[in-house]
Amino acid sequence: MLVSAKDMLNKARDGKYAVGQFNINNLEWTKAILQTAQEQNSPVILGVSEGAGKYMCGYKTVVGMVKGMIDSLGITVPVALHLDHGSFEGAKACINAGFSSIMFDGSHLPFEENFAKTTALVNTCDVLGLSLEAEVGAIGGEEDGVVGMGECADPEECKKIADLGVTMLAAGIGNIHGKYPANWAGLSFETLEAIKAKVGDMPLVLHGGTGIPDDQIKKAISLGVAKINVNTECQLVFQEATRKYIEAGKDLEGKGFDPRKLLAPGFEAIKAKVKEKMEIFGSVGKA
Repeated sequence: MLVSAKDMLNKARDGKYAVGQFNINNLEWTKAILQTAQEQNSPVILGVSEGAGKYMCGYKTVVGMVKGMIDSLGITVPVALHLDHGSFEGAKACINAGFSSIMFDGSHLPFEENFAKTTALVNTCDVLGLSLEAEVGAIGGEEDGVVGMGECADPEECKKIADLGVTMLAAGIGNIHGKYPANWAGLSFETLEAIKAKVGDMPLVLHGGTGIPDDQIKKAISLGVAKINVNTECQLVFQEATRKYIEAGKDLEGKGFDPRKLLAPGFEAIKAKVKEKMEIFGSVGKA
C-alpha cells in the first residue's frame, strides 16, 4: 500500500534524520530500492520525474508496477510514490493515476503564479490525503533540460508558500542537480537557517543529494532537512557496474547476455548505494 510522505517526514524532522527519495527509472531500480528499504527497515520515497514517467509508459503503469511489487515482495515499510519536479498538468495527472505524493515545481514561474497554483493543489491534496511538496528558488544544475546555477531561495517567499499548508518545502540553498563542479561553493547554511526561522516546523527538502559531502548532509539534517533526493549517484553506480560486466566480457560467457544477468551487477550496485545513503541520512530502523 502506498502512503503519503507526511507522517514519515514529520517523524524524521522530530527524530533529526532524513528520508531518502530515490528516483526510479524502470523495474530493476524500483525493485532494488524497495528491497533495500525493507532490509534496512527504513521508510522510503520513490521519485518519478515527468520524463521517467513517460519513459515507463505513463503514470498508471508506474502505479501498477509499484503497487504490484509492494504486494509481491512483501514490503511492509512505509512507501510513498512521489512525482518529482511536476508541472501543474503533471501533478493533476499523477493525482488521477494514484500517486500518494506530489511535487509541484513552480519555482521557475513568477512568484504570484507559483503561489496561486500551489494553493489550488494544497486544497486538492488535502482532501485526498496526499502529501505535497512545493519549491521556492530554482535548484541549480540540470533537471529535465532546465539548467540553474545553485540559487538561494528568498526566506520571505518560502514563508508565504509554507503558510499555504504544503507538507514539505524544497528551497534552493546553493544545491544543484547532477554532478557538482569543482568550484562549487558548498551549501549555504545561512540561507537554510533563515528559511527554517521563517517556516518553523515545516519539513525541508534537499534536492541534488549527489556529491554533497556527508558532513554537510548531516548539518543540513540538523537544521531541519527531513527529505533528501538522490538520483544521479544511483545512475553512476549502475552505469559503472554495467560497464565493468561488459568490459570483462561476461556478457559473452554462457548466457551472460540474458538481460537478467546483464543488469544484475547494476541492480546490486544500486542496492549498495541506497543502503549507504540510508545509513548517512539516519533512516535505518526508523520504519
